[in-house]
Amino acid sequence: MNAVLDSLPKGLAAQAKDNTRAIRELLALAHPIKPSTPFKVQPARPAAELLKYFKKAERRFGVEWEVLAAVMLAETKFGRVKSASHVGAQGPMQFMPATWKAYGMGGDVHDPRDAVMAAANYLKASGAPRDYRRALHAYNPSQAYVNAILLHARQIKRDARNYYVYYNWQVYVITTAGERRLTGP
Repeated sequence: MNAVLDSLPKGLAAQAKDNTRAIRELLALAHPIKPSTPFKVQPARPAAELLKYFKKAERRFGVEWEVLAAVMLAETKFGRVKSASHVGAQGPMQFMPATWKAYGMGGDVHDPRDAVMAAANYLKASGAPRDYRRALHAYNPSQAYVNAILLHARQIKRDARNYYVYYNWQVYVITTAGERRLTGP
């Protein structure tokens, strides 16, 4: 894999390396499910609509929109994953009930606008924007998770069009029998 990445033009190689590393970090956190486990997906809200939510949350809480977008990408592929996590986290930003109660500001955990605002609220209270690593670690206490979010956010900052690239990534689930694609043509 490194030979392929090293053969790419410099800018593209950096992007491919960041994406590969981020995906590996997130896959290390995956909990394979039985192939028969029901897994709910739904269409994502339009990319432009979600982008408005991210930017509004950035203006209100000072948390970079690119970081919020990277969190939603990792958590639910921009709201496509509707199932709760294996630990009971819910909604497009995957909140645990107690965390939602503390930071959800009376909103609906399943509403993307409310969830993005709550995520920005929580990240701000946890140290963002001055310390994104600390804030993201509070969101999900895994260094792999923190690394993945920051790598994806960096790609969006390099070129905002990467937000739309990530938005169009499909949903796969890791099962005990291998991976299964849940969305896309």
